[in-house]
Amino acid sequence: MPHLQSHNGYSSLMERLERFPEGAPPSELFAKILALLFTEQEAKLVGQLPMHPFSAARAAHVWGVREVEAYRTLEGLAERGLLLDTEQEGEKLYILPPPMAGFLDFVLMRVRKDVDQPALSRLLNQYLSQEEEFIRDLYTGSTPSTRIMVDEEQVPSSNLARLFNYERASEVVQGAKRIGIGTCSCRHKMRHVGRACSAPLETCMVFDDRADSLIRHGHAREIGPEQCLELLQQSREQNLIQVADNAQFGVSSICNCCSCCCETLIRARKFCNLQLVCSTNYLAELTPQRCSGCGRCVDACPAEAMRLVSANDPQHPWQRRCVQDQERCLGCGVCVRVCRTNSLVLIPKAERVVTPVDNAHRLVLMALERGKLQHLIWDNRAMFNHRAMAALIGAILRLPAVKQKLAASELGSRYLGGMMQRIAERSSRLPLRL
Repeated sequence: MPHLQSHNGYSSLMERLERFPEGAPPSELFAKILALLFTEQEAKLVGQLPMHPFSAARAAHVWGVREVEAYRTLEGLAERGLLLDTEQEGEKLYILPPPMAGFLDFVLMRVRKDVDQPALSRLLNQYLSQEEEFIRDLYTGSTPSTRIMVDEEQVPSSNLARLFNYERASEVVQGAKRIGIGTCSCRHKMRHVGRACSAPLETCMVFDDRADSLIRHGHAREIGPEQCLELLQQSREQNLIQVADNAQFGVSSICNCCSCCCETLIRARKFCNLQLVCSTNYLAELTPQRCSGCGRCVDACPAEAMRLVSANDPQHPWQRRCVQDQERCLGCGVCVRVCRTNSLVLIPKAERVVTPVDNAHRLVLMALERGKLQHLIWDNRAMFNHRAMAALIGAILRLPAVKQKLAASELGSRYLGGMMQRIAERSSRLPLRL
C-alpha cells in the first residue's frame, strides 16, 4: 500500500490511533476516512499528541509553535468533535478520544455541512464490514469496552437485592452532573447507506465531562434528569437496549441501541460469542409449558438467542414453540418485556460478570491484554526517550514469562525488573471473565 508506506500526516495519525487499547489498524480505507475529517497538516499534528489530557502549552511545546497558535488549532478540532476539552482546576485540557465510541461517533451526532456525512457513512460501513483485524481488536480479549445494562423493571423483586446501582441506567442518569442528548451515530450512518430502521435518532446520552464538551461545541443538546429518564423509558418501550461504558463509576455515555444498526451488536454477532462481549449479570430463563409460540421474543432479541421450532403436536401441526440458546443470551430483559404469557423471567447468573471500577481501570486492563500498556505509560511520542522506552517495554511484554525474566536480568535495571513484577502481579489478578 504505497499510500501508507509514505510517512505523511495520515500515516502518522493512524500510528497514533493504533496505540489506543481500542486501536484502529492502519489501512487505505481508514486513511480515506481520516482525510474526510482532518487536513494532512492537522493529521500530522494530532499524531504527535500525548495519550493523556494535555494543555495548549504542552501541545505548543510538542509542536514547536506559540501557545496561542496551538490553542486556536485545538479549539478548532474540539469545535468539530475531533477532540474533547474540559477544565480542571482552572486549566483548559484537551484529549484525543479513540476512533470508535469516540470522534468517529461524535462527527455523526448531529447533522452538519462541514463534513461529508454520506461519504463518511459509506466508508465507515465498508471499513467495519471488511477490516476483520479491527473487529478482532474491538471484540476480543477479556475486557470489553462496553457493557449491556439490564432493564431494571424486568428484574423480579426477589432478585433486586443483587442488582447494583451501577447496573441501573436510571442511577447513572440521576447521578450525572450534566446530561446531553445527541443523534445515534449508528442509525444516522445507516440512513446514509440506505438501511435505516424506524427507531428514533436522538437517543445517545452523554454525561458529565463528555456532555460538557459536546454540548459546548453543539454536538449534543442539554437536557435534565427527568427528560433523560423519560427518554430512557421510551427507548425501552421500543425494545432498544442500553449499552454503556464498561465501568462502575464515571460512565460517560449510554446508547439506546437497536440490533439492526448498532455496530457493537452487529459485529459481535458476526465475529464472536456475544456473551463474552458485554452481557449483564442476568439470563433469561424460559418456561416452555407457558410459551404460546407467538415469536415476539424472537423478533425482539438483539442476540438471536431465541428461535421458533415445531411444537410436535399432532393435534396442532402448525403450532410452534420457542427454544433458547442461553450461551448467546445478553440478559438485557427485552424478551421478558415483550412476552405476553410470562414464559420468560430474568434470573441471576451463577457467576457474576466483573465490571472495571472506572474507565481508567478498564483502559489499563485492555492495554495489558492487547500488549499496549507501554503506550499509556510513555505517551509523549515527540520525546525520543518516551519512544525508546515504549518500544523496549512493548517488546518485553510480547515475550513469554520466562524470557521476560531473563530480559529484565540481562538489562540489569531494577526499574525495569520492578515494572515487570508489577505487571505480572496485576495480570495475575485479572478476572478470567469481565
